Amino acid sequence: MSKILTVIKSEKKFKELSGSLSGKGQHAIIETIKALRDDEPFEGAIGLLSELYDATEDRAIKKTIEEFLNDIKDQGARPEIITEVRRPWKQDTLGMLVASCWQSGLDYSDYLTELVHTFLEGSYTTAIECMTVIDEAADKCETVKKKEIIRMIEESPLSGLNEKSALTLELISILER
Repeated sequence: MSKILTVIKSEKKFKELSGSLSGKGQHAIIETIKALRDDEPFEGAIGLLSELYDATEDRAIKKTIEEFLNDIKDQGARPEIITEVRRPWKQDTLGMLVASCWQSGLDYSDYLTELVHTFLEGSYTTAIECMTVIDEAADKCETVKKKEIIRMIEESPLSGLNEKSALTLELISILER
């Protein structure tokens, strides 16, 4: 079972990280991101990294952010990650955030509804990433909740209207298990 750490609210740490991620060179930004691994988790860090990922074209910076998010093992980070997943990012940013959910190995069973919304609204690639997270978490979800989610999918005007219709049927099958 993962240890749950408290994600602190620190305006000072947030401002320091914000400053360190803007207006600096690639090497300094990468070192700042790597240093976050040794720092106490604080509210807003994942949001700042998501913003940087969405804004930059620098592949090395993107890879460092991906590695950082994929390695998060703190269950307390899930709410902030899901908040970022629900924001209007570029599709590659959204896909990276959802991929970090399953790559981290954290339990996202409490967030199936949010992930299904992202599945329905996102691109085909994002939908596949969402399906992976949902598949891993569905067994930990109560049957009543899964039935509510299936009904939500079936009633959504977004289900079955595009290239994701086969994926949507597979998602329902996963939830029916």
